[in-house]
Amino acid sequence: MSAPSKPYLLDFYPLEDEKQTRIAPFFAHLRAGRLTTTKCEADSSVHWPPRVTCPLCHGNRLVWVDLPKEGKLYAFSALVLGLPMGMEGDAGAVVGMVELGNSGVRIFSRIRGRKYEDLRVGDPVEFETYDTGDGRVFYRFVSKL
Repeated sequence: MSAPSKPYLLDFYPLEDEKQTRIAPFFAHLRAGRLTTTKCEADSSVHWPPRVTCPLCHGNRLVWVDLPKEGKLYAFSALVLGLPMGMEGDAGAVVGMVELGNSGVRIFSRIRGRKYEDLRVGDPVEFETYDTGDGRVFYRFVSKL
């Protein structure tokens, strides 16, 4: 069975290649198993999500940097009602804010590997990529406990 199609406006990243988005390197890095974001060469600020312009100095001298693959749960919740299209069968899925090492970056992500009631703030998690089933790739974090 093919993945359900989503209306274009409800799909966060419908197209991942360089012809469609200026953050295409992010998706290429995910395909290679790397979690990356942008860093401004002018003011050294690191941004999440990746940007094409620095939100501090408004310059465009950005470089791609690797982020830590391990982190800890900063906050989390379960998706019970009001799930996005295509995720209706995922009721009870856990989402959370992950603090990545000492990078100062926090990422909102799906959390896999443990039930909501078994998780605790501070639990260790690890980055993984996954194929979305329609030729694209994305990321999530897996509980290490």
